[in-house]
Amino acid sequence: SGCAQGEACTIVLRGASSHILDEAERSLHDALAVLYQTITDTRVVHGGGAMEMAMSQAIMDKMKEVDGKESTAMEAFAKALIQIPFTLADNAGFDSADLVGKLRAAHARGEHATGLEFSQGGVADMAQLGVMESFRSKMSQLCSAAEAAEMIIRVDDIIKNAPREREGY
Repeated sequence: SGCAQGEACTIVLRGASSHILDEAERSLHDALAVLYQTITDTRVVHGGGAMEMAMSQAIMDKMKEVDGKESTAMEAFAKALIQIPFTLADNAGFDSADLVGKLRAAHARGEHATGLEFSQGGVADMAQLGVMESFRSKMSQLCSAAEAAEMIIRVDDIIKNAPREREGY
């Protein structure tokens, strides 16, 4: 707005349909929530799948010290974390197996800031590129995923309804 000390602003959204307008409003709300989180908690983590790969490898290393069902659960969680870089690469239109293999090798060499970069279709140092994610947002994502997995694990039984009769068949 050009105001030197403006404390409030108005954002006008327009869209071709109410569906597009609703989606734009949700996106803006999400962006403002991330901005607020980043301002209130300035901690950041490396993006591009670097954090997920680092966590996955740390869990796999710790898993070697644990036995029984707990190690199986740890392995499953570590594999689930690696799906994030796979999905990022797939969505960007690259060979996910190749890129995640390069990412895994870089992290095995101790290059924990390495993540996926899509301008060249390879891996690079996320700190040098300035690709960061909000720590608080990442923690929220991980907690939500863990809670969802826990809810699924706690399901004792699934009750299915009998298929309903259809006329004419």
